Amino acid sequence: MTEEVIEAEKKELAKQYKELLKISYRTLSAEDKKLIRSAFDVAVDAHKDQRRKSGEAYIFHPIAVAKIVASEIGLDATSIVAALLHDVVEDTSYTLADIEQMFGETVARIVDGLTKISNMPYDKDVSLQAENFRKMLLTLNEDIRVIIIKIADRLHNMQTMESMPAEKQAKIASETLYIYAPMAHRIGLYNIKTELEDLGLKYTEPEVYEDIHSKIRESKEKQDEYIDTFSQILKDSLDAENLDYTIKGRPKSIFSIRRKMMSQNVSFDEVYDKFAVRIIYKSDTIEAEKFLAWKIYSIVTDHFRPNPSRLRDWISSPKSTGYEALHITVMGPKGRWVEVQIRSERMNEIAEKGYAAHYKYKNKEKEDGGLDDWLNKLQDTLENAEINAVDFVEEFKLNLYAKEIFAFSPKGDLYSLPKGSTALDFAFHIHTEVGLHTRGAKVNGKLVPLSHELKSGDQVDIMTSEKAKPTINWLDYATTGRARSKIKSSLKEEQKQIAEEGKAVLARKLKSLKITLDEKTINQLVIYFKVKTSLDLFYRVGAGIIDNQKLKDFAASRSNAFVSFFKNRIRKPGNLEEINRDEITEKFDQLVFGKEEEKLDYKMSNCCNPIPGDDVFGFVTVNEGIKVHKKNCPNAVQLRSNYSYRIMPAKWIDSTQREFKAELSITGIDTIGLVNEVTKVISNNLHINMKSVHFDSNDGVFTGKIVVIVKNKTILENLVANIKKINGIDKVTRS
Repeated sequence: MTEEVIEAEKKELAKQYKELLKISYRTLSAEDKKLIRSAFDVAVDAHKDQRRKSGEAYIFHPIAVAKIVASEIGLDATSIVAALLHDVVEDTSYTLADIEQMFGETVARIVDGLTKISNMPYDKDVSLQAENFRKMLLTLNEDIRVIIIKIADRLHNMQTMESMPAEKQAKIASETLYIYAPMAHRIGLYNIKTELEDLGLKYTEPEVYEDIHSKIRESKEKQDEYIDTFSQILKDSLDAENLDYTIKGRPKSIFSIRRKMMSQNVSFDEVYDKFAVRIIYKSDTIEAEKFLAWKIYSIVTDHFRPNPSRLRDWISSPKSTGYEALHITVMGPKGRWVEVQIRSERMNEIAEKGYAAHYKYKNKEKEDGGLDDWLNKLQDTLENAEINAVDFVEEFKLNLYAKEIFAFSPKGDLYSLPKGSTALDFAFHIHTEVGLHTRGAKVNGKLVPLSHELKSGDQVDIMTSEKAKPTINWLDYATTGRARSKIKSSLKEEQKQIAEEGKAVLARKLKSLKITLDEKTINQLVIYFKVKTSLDLFYRVGAGIIDNQKLKDFAASRSNAFVSFFKNRIRKPGNLEEINRDEITEKFDQLVFGKEEEKLDYKMSNCCNPIPGDDVFGFVTVNEGIKVHKKNCPNAVQLRSNYSYRIMPAKWIDSTQREFKAELSITGIDTIGLVNEVTKVISNNLHINMKSVHFDSNDGVFTGKIVVIVKNKTILENLVANIKKINGIDKVTRS
């Protein structure tokens, strides 16, 4: 390397250091500056022999990350120091102990968290990536700054990806869209979220990105002209009120324009609100802010007709990210819709810098206080050992990107929930125990199904009962990660209880067949009934799926079963996978799609070769119909982040476990209390759910129709037999 290049780099380094101190959002004390200088020197020394793919000295990367942390996000000196040192332990001879000795325990802890994240093996299958992501989130509880600096690191990597191979660009970009952009959104870093999304699109769909980008550039002149016209109309009225304000026009992000084009199936020219006008006003006190915002609102709506369904009041009820503003969509000149955002300078800083600005105004010392609520919710999911990692990432994402609605309890308490939340989600949002014992819900005084989607402003009254408990259908009614993970845990608990009852029943029934229930017999039964585990076996006995007749058949073929069991035991390990494959295939015999659980034509994808029982999803292809992929397929991340509108939920169902609707017709002699007797018989059975009941009485003869939900034919036959035993019943038939 020539002397000139080295000299030029030294000059550039000095310039970057001065800039870093100058652009810091916080006021840095002499102590802070000393600490930053020291970290700067350590980073320069540690990375002195390293270069990036582009040929640039590596040290410029940590400096760029520190600058993003200092100015874009506005974190404190500790964070700036940690950002400068974030790659030192991983890439150089410095150790964590060195960092702790020089910069203290907090900086060392943040650097350690960042090093752990960087060491994740992202090239393996998605479930491993998901498991690592889960571990990464556990570091959140130690220090939120870890994740904020990681987002800044990812932003700079995305800004400087030109010299990387195309497939690596696509991989990093898809991961960014999948995890980091939603994370930035959740922490309230809207500017960074927008840039991450646009850069993500640039590398995953370059042609689309370039096309929209060039169209925005072409229309910029016309747009500026339009904003000038719009602003001029408002200026006189705003000035007359002696307001101190600025009006800015801002184009919508390329990613959001693309999303609109896809969701509304329109071309670029047909997207009507491609830009927003932002009015930022000065307010001397926080008390006066609200009054001034509504004053400006009334001036804007005096001049332009508002779209009443598009008013968003984030001032009276700020978003959980701390975002405050008034959004209105008005009909501007030439009949064009324009989104107007009204914010004070304080609100604007919070919108652009997230929690960091929040603290400046709240005068909080702790850097992570405002995130407590979110972190507590997150901890619920993280600590649920039952949930697998891929499901976890999916459910975590549900809570990341969701827009918010506000619902009230009957007492008037306000709750913020993700858009799309149902009455059941609301119940779990109040408290887990309320959720688990939900019997029904009233919205605005009317009884509604648990799957009823809530709207902002709804008043929700949850009715509970000690006897109520979750059913498998509840997973179709709940959309938030918290509710779904609690329901899954509860269902597993119930399955264990039924299995315990089943074990006792099985021991009793086998005893009458002169067979002892020991480990050897359990193994034979597991193989004979082609179930996965002894828990499945006991559950099926408890639920009545494996009945007396089936156990007699087992006893009869026991000697053969012993032979096949012995063969299976001495098979080579290489064949075990095939045995499991057979068991799973037997157990899960149907693939259904969407919430309606429809049976549709499909093909298995070659990239991951799903087999029955795998966690899967459907992907609607252009020419080959629905292709089924495993949730941990290597292509899943990209398909989900780029083509989410073409993803169909899919699941394998075990027809022995599935619930079916059956209609029973009953006739008999009308006696007092007969109806009560019938319903008692049905409700006494654990595994039957009564859907509807209708009885008619005519001249001493009564007819009835009952619709019940049962798991299988055996349970239904037992029910029919028990109803027939009731005095006065003449006939019970299936319609």
